[in-house]
Amino acid sequence: MDTLSYKTVSANRTTVNKEWLLVDAEGETLGRMASKVAYLLRGKHKPSFTPHVDCGDNVVIINAEKIVLTGNKWSDKSYMRYTGYPGGQRTTSVKQLLEKNPEGILEKAIKGMLPKNRLGAELFRNLKVYAGTEHGQEAQKPTVVNLKDIK
Repeated sequence: MDTLSYKTVSANRTTVNKEWLLVDAEGETLGRMASKVAYLLRGKHKPSFTPHVDCGDNVVIINAEKIVLTGNKWSDKSYMRYTGYPGGQRTTSVKQLLEKNPEGILEKAIKGMLPKNRLGAELFRNLKVYAGTEHGQEAQKPTVVNLKDIK
């Protein structure tokens, strides 16, 4: 038996095969969808997954305004930020964010599920979220992905 044929192959930027995927957010639950999209962005569904390399796919999400939240989250869930000044803590409810920036709800959820380092920032740039059905990535010919098929 040739033991040299069992070497572990580590992917790098040149050997990674990145694809464009299209995900429809209509009727999907926010957290469940965000974890599956983060899984695709990270590249964990590929056999050549390498933890320190951006080996995930580019993901385009459409119909972000038709996302579903369970329970009373439409009224109870809030996002907090801090301006940097004393007494500068600001809160925004999900309803306010949906009216102002529907893409922001999905972006915040997915970004929170990516690594908190330079790799996570690089992976987040591979995500495109759109409120309606129209998107600017028709030229890349994204393949439609059914999130129910992902574990």
